Amino acid sequence: MTAQTIQIGSRFCRIYGEANAEYLLLQMTDEHELQSMDNEVASIAQIKHRFLFAAIPVTDWNDELSPWEAPAVWGKQGFGGNAADTLHFLTEQVIPTLKQQFNLPEDVKIILGGYSLAGLFALWVSTQTNLFYGIAAASPSVWFPNWMEFERQHPIQAQHVYLSLGDKEEHTKNPVMAVVGDNIRSLYSQLTDRGADCVLEWNSGGHFKDTDLRTARAFQWATEESL
Repeated sequence: MTAQTIQIGSRFCRIYGEANAEYLLLQMTDEHELQSMDNEVASIAQIKHRFLFAAIPVTDWNDELSPWEAPAVWGKQGFGGNAADTLHFLTEQVIPTLKQQFNLPEDVKIILGGYSLAGLFALWVSTQTNLFYGIAAASPSVWFPNWMEFERQHPIQAQHVYLSLGDKEEHTKNPVMAVVGDNIRSLYSQLTDRGADCVLEWNSGGHFKDTDLRTARAFQWATEESL
């Protein structure tokens, strides 16, 4: 599937898929992920539905995708808590531009997904708006400080939520990140108890294994299994 690049605001977004699509798939990405994006989208393209996929670049991953400020958990860079600005960019610029340029139906099903902190961002976004039909969160950073308490007070609104985690991720020596397993199990339970269409899939390996295929699987489920 051939990609094209369009400028939205100050960002150059990579676009795959076709106009008049049933699904609009959005993923916040960094430079490393873009290197394997063709492979990810080729896997997503196995679905039966017409889709438009937009890879939206992130310059400062820790700042642009974190919902609130938090100290560093590895290295020296903390989290700036600028996710609200990123959400505003999505809703006010990205989605309207894509709808117009690609003649998407007004009721197009929008799925926001991502890997790691981008997965957490997708989950957080759904606590802020009911705009998104589904959330595709692959190995999301649900270890993020105060996330579980926040989600209980501001429940995720999407009715179709994919969660996954590598089976080695919770065995890290980092005490902050080690809660990721317990937290994702609790989040899955909370969502299913509320009646959401939700799945939690476990992948073999740690956090950095097959990230493109894990993210593709998240988007596949959100389009196929939730029908």
